[in-house]
Amino acid sequence: MSNKKVWFVTGASKGLGRVLVEKLLAAGYQVAATSRNADELRKISDDNNFLPLTVQLGDEANVAKAIADTVLRFGRIDVVVNNAGYGQIGTLEETTDAEARASFEINVFGTLNVIRKVMPYFREQKSGHIFNVSSIAGFFGNFPGFGIYTGTKFAVNGLSESLAAEVKPFGVHVTIVSPGYFRTEFLSSGSLAVPAQPIADYEEVRKIQAQHQHEIHHNQAGDPAKAAAAFIQASEAAQPPLNLFLGEDAYQLAYGKIDAIKEDLEAWKATTIATAY
Repeated sequence: MSNKKVWFVTGASKGLGRVLVEKLLAAGYQVAATSRNADELRKISDDNNFLPLTVQLGDEANVAKAIADTVLRFGRIDVVVNNAGYGQIGTLEETTDAEARASFEINVFGTLNVIRKVMPYFREQKSGHIFNVSSIAGFFGNFPGFGIYTGTKFAVNGLSESLAAEVKPFGVHVTIVSPGYFRTEFLSSGSLAVPAQPIADYEEVRKIQAQHQHEIHHNQAGDPAKAAAAFIQASEAAQPPLNLFLGEDAYQLAYGKIDAIKEDLEAWKATTIATAY
């Protein structure tokens, strides 16, 4: 039996999730990986250390079975990576209720389903590490046309911070991973939804949409293999970070947000502190 940690990675059929799984298997880790279609996962490896699983993250019973099957196969789970998700382009006005709810269903509630179903195992073994893959858009929201996506990622950030405080007594770590632009298929049609009812007046947003789909796509600066290595490094740290930003663009945007908040705090300090009885 391997003495390395057992990983459970969602959204592993492509992009960062797939690269992470490949790197983990190459390093000798035992890995359970999920996708809506396990056929794509089976193309990754036929290694005995690999368990491909078809999982619908919106189905709690399905998620519970996948986690139970992983424990049955490998004996335990040590690291969970909530990576599954997709982008939604469209202004808040033109995004339909169904489009918005579908995005939250996967990006937020799918993550919650995994957390709820893995925590009984983590509490019992008094250890574990949950990586919730957010985005720089979960910290810095000034991306016109991505309001629903940033909303889901801000939700992931908030629930992750609370989760970290809740599970600390059980020896469980939580890390929010906030990547910038990485060269994956995230901006392709299979991972990026567009509004079914676009409004012509939003000309600037359409330009931003076209820029992401045709100019930024395949030209992102971030290397997914190096991002995957960062996950592994953090998983082996004695004191892993709560916030792990990936990419120089994410680093710069995060500090831009921090500086902007400081500026508002100081400019309005008198008003802010004058609200007590």
